[in-house]
Amino acid sequence: MLNDKPVFIFTGFLGGGKTEFIQDTLSNPEFGNDGRTLLVVCEYGELEYEPEKFAGPGVEIVKINSEDELKNGALIEAVKNAKKFDRVIVEYNGMWMLESLFAGMPRNWFVAQEMTLFDATTFEIYNKNMRQLCFDKMKTAEMVVFNRFTHGADKMPLHKEVRIANRRSIIVYEYGPHDMEVDDIEDPLPYDMNAKRIDLDPDWYAEWYRDINENMDAYDGKIIKLKGRVALVDELPSGQFAVGRHVMTCCEDDIQFAALMAYATDTSDLKVGDWVEIEAKIRVEYEKAYGEKGPVLRCKSVTKCEPADPEVATF
Repeated sequence: MLNDKPVFIFTGFLGGGKTEFIQDTLSNPEFGNDGRTLLVVCEYGELEYEPEKFAGPGVEIVKINSEDELKNGALIEAVKNAKKFDRVIVEYNGMWMLESLFAGMPRNWFVAQEMTLFDATTFEIYNKNMRQLCFDKMKTAEMVVFNRFTHGADKMPLHKEVRIANRRSIIVYEYGPHDMEVDDIEDPLPYDMNAKRIDLDPDWYAEWYRDINENMDAYDGKIIKLKGRVALVDELPSGQFAVGRHVMTCCEDDIQFAALMAYATDTSDLKVGDWVEIEAKIRVEYEKAYGEKGPVLRCKSVTKCEPADPEVATF
């Protein structure tokens, strides 16, 4: 629609390079010469913006001082008092959850790009002590940039943390001005997609569950053998049940039950909470419980078994 506003979000923690990146972007004559920009600043670091260096017809700066202000409609109120603008750039506070921004955005705003910038020298400390905040900043980012990276340093610890949160982000290591490298580390699945039957090790459940939901068509018709926990038996028609495992993506607060719908000849002996080992053919089809097409397990066998160890699956 004509009134929709594209939003470019830059997030990360203090010292990650957000202000410098945005300053350089807005100072580039190739950016913003076709309209006005609203710059929403939610964090204040050592560097301050230099509006006199901005290119283009105009940039208006709006400051949001707290996450509570954002939740309580401060952004919508600020927009009412702003001049007309064509795009929005947000420098977001790394200590605030992104859901606060999304909830506080006007309805006609849409996220055009989301980039997260970290200082590579401090990322592992932040990730150890504030893992949920780090995960929050990576899970929807199209690009994750690690500034101040060192030539020859091990990329894998950083690569792994990004991939746990988001398998599709572009990862960039920046060594200095005009010296950067795009991550090219491959992430093969731990099981063979070309095998006639996938015998899923309990340690692989989280990765398998994410991949089958992201690339379901690749699994259509394959045979799978896995261990999971029964759910939703009594609430469903005879022969149908849900099976899955609790998965921890980020931290204990983030644990969710990750399940798929399954069909078997006889489910009368199954109870909610039972651990079962199943062998099934995966079919991608419309499933009423999903409300859309999705992967469904057509079971050849369902056998009660001992719980997985550990019971909560992780990446």
